[in-house]
Amino acid sequence: MTNSKQPRRVLLKLSGEQFAGAREHGIDPLFIAALAKELAEVVSDTGAEVAIVVGGGNFMRGASIAAHGIERTTGDYMGMLATIINGMAMVDVLERGGQPARLQTRLRTDSVAEPYIRRRAIRHMEKGRVVIVAGGTGNPYVTTDTAAVIAALELECDMVLKATKVDGVYDRDPHKHDGAAKFSELTHAQVLQNDQMAVMDNAAISLAMDNRLPIVVFDLLTRGNIKRIVSGQPVGTLIKS
Repeated sequence: MTNSKQPRRVLLKLSGEQFAGAREHGIDPLFIAALAKELAEVVSDTGAEVAIVVGGGNFMRGASIAAHGIERTTGDYMGMLATIINGMAMVDVLERGGQPARLQTRLRTDSVAEPYIRRRAIRHMEKGRVVIVAGGTGNPYVTTDTAAVIAALELECDMVLKATKVDGVYDRDPHKHDGAAKFSELTHAQVLQNDQMAVMDNAAISLAMDNRLPIVVFDLLTRGNIKRIVSGQPVGTLIKS
């Protein structure tokens, strides 16, 4: 897999579970400290502009708690608030490490974050700040995967970096099948046609396909992978039109 060019601006999609690190829930300070250090190196060494969309599954999943008596809409808004908690932690650790960052959210929480304003977010990145976008899309029934693709399109990002715990996309779950085969490249359509490829939800993949937005699925736990991708090196699986 080779990237056609070194991306100028990227959007990193982080799941809430990744914030938990080695823990079962909550935030692992060691994880976010290591990630913040890596992101600072990416910005300083490559000059790339970075936006991040965070999930909230380490605290709350709207669809999950909706199955236990809480209305789905209420549960989804609770999940959006969880993403803001993760965003606050990420911004704090980035700034304490010397990397300027800003938290913007599509839910109004003025005491802890700026409202999401597209032009302001772009200006922050142009000034070398990492922008974390929390609050999903601000609407229920929409995943943070779809929120990530929407933000990448709005912010004119060259690609989405989908962080996972495996080193790419396989034809079946590599944790359950020893003979699972890894793909170096796929099209959006191929991902949509194979329900074994649990990369992102179909709405997110379809939106990326319609707008010819590349997605790189990679292993976040291998240090340096983000910098390698931004430098144009082959990492993980490239999904493109």
